[in-house]
Amino acid sequence: MAKRSSGASNKKLPYNKSIPLGIQHVLAMFAGNITVPIIIAGVFGQTPEQKIFLIQMALFVAGVATVIQTVGYKGIGSRLPIIQGTSFAFIPVMVPFKAAGLGAVFTAAFIGGIFQLFIGKILKPIRHLFPPLVTGIVVLMIGVSLLKVGFMYAGGGAWLMNNKPEIFGNANHLTIAFTVLIVSIFFNIKGKGMWSSASILVGMIAGYIVAMGLGMVNYGKIASADWFALPVPLQYGIDFVPGAIILMLFMAVVTTIETIGDISATTMGGDDREATDKEISGGIMADGAGTIFGALFNAMPNTSYSQNAGLVAFTGVVSRHVGTVAGVILILMGLFPKLGGIIASMPESVIGGAAIIMFGLIASAGIKLIAREKMNQRNLLILGLSLSFGIGMSLLPQFVKHIPDFGISLKLLLTTGLIPAGMLAFILNAVMSKK
Repeated sequence: MAKRSSGASNKKLPYNKSIPLGIQHVLAMFAGNITVPIIIAGVFGQTPEQKIFLIQMALFVAGVATVIQTVGYKGIGSRLPIIQGTSFAFIPVMVPFKAAGLGAVFTAAFIGGIFQLFIGKILKPIRHLFPPLVTGIVVLMIGVSLLKVGFMYAGGGAWLMNNKPEIFGNANHLTIAFTVLIVSIFFNIKGKGMWSSASILVGMIAGYIVAMGLGMVNYGKIASADWFALPVPLQYGIDFVPGAIILMLFMAVVTTIETIGDISATTMGGDDREATDKEISGGIMADGAGTIFGALFNAMPNTSYSQNAGLVAFTGVVSRHVGTVAGVILILMGLFPKLGGIIASMPESVIGGAAIIMFGLIASAGIKLIAREKMNQRNLLILGLSLSFGIGMSLLPQFVKHIPDFGISLKLLLTTGLIPAGMLAFILNAVMSKK
């Protein structure tokens, strides 16, 4: 049985502390949140104006979904500083339906969100199937699978890596990334009070200043952004496509596993305890509610953001009210795109320096969870096999090239690392004798 939640998550901080900490959370997830609509807009042939609209909706919906998660309502919401945003995991599911259009994607996401609400509602009777060993393996694999993303950001981002490899990882990007990393660690260790808690924010400000000095801040993104824009629901209509709906139902299960890991990483890394049944059930339902709301307002499916769980572990601030502040800031960015343009103007290497720290700490929180279990022969076998398949197939994706996809991008899911490790840990724990 998981421990009862502590009062740390309900602790209210004064605004002169909660606002900088909320901004810190937004900075940590901003690039990932806007990247998904940018990719989808390109695949679905959207105009530049439509792409800007999708980015605006992604920010607005992420803010609303985060507030649902942190404030909570009638059992929906973990009431933890879990930050929501658009999910990369859904990209391979959405791409095959570009001929059907975004209306089909958003309709399927709406139904998938309802299904995830149902999963969260019935979780308590099966909570025992997710002991610290299973959730710890999931958290560990979230951290391990994100490390590549962290270093990709530090080198300048995916676009540079794929389109301008000669610039990726050059001296300028590495200087910015390591400025952020070194300053963040220094203030976390040597800083007192707020300077320590907001050390990632201090590091990213230092990196932004260095980027300005190197002429790497894109001021055009600030100038081109509108001052105010209202969200518009159901811009792409409603379209029921059975294949898309089936895939979204499957992905609801996949993202549930990831959300359990993020919630566990947040409580373990920030509060040194396991997540309660109520927190996990409410968090999963908030995930579903966020996706439902997002589908109505033209945003990609939402999920918890792992980098923010790493940020909680780094700062030790587990107050849900800081997460609420982050949600309000995201809503304002959706309504006032000029604010988002300021963050969008900085190079991704600023985020990369912070991401290297945060993703590593997620992996550490997973190890901490696993260590709560007695490492007997049974548990060592579960841990060893799960990590073997999770890490092994992610390092060698060609291993599954002859496996049929069955229309659900199965090969891609198997090579994520997280899905094979999490599913194998869950199945082995369920079927193997405890003795």
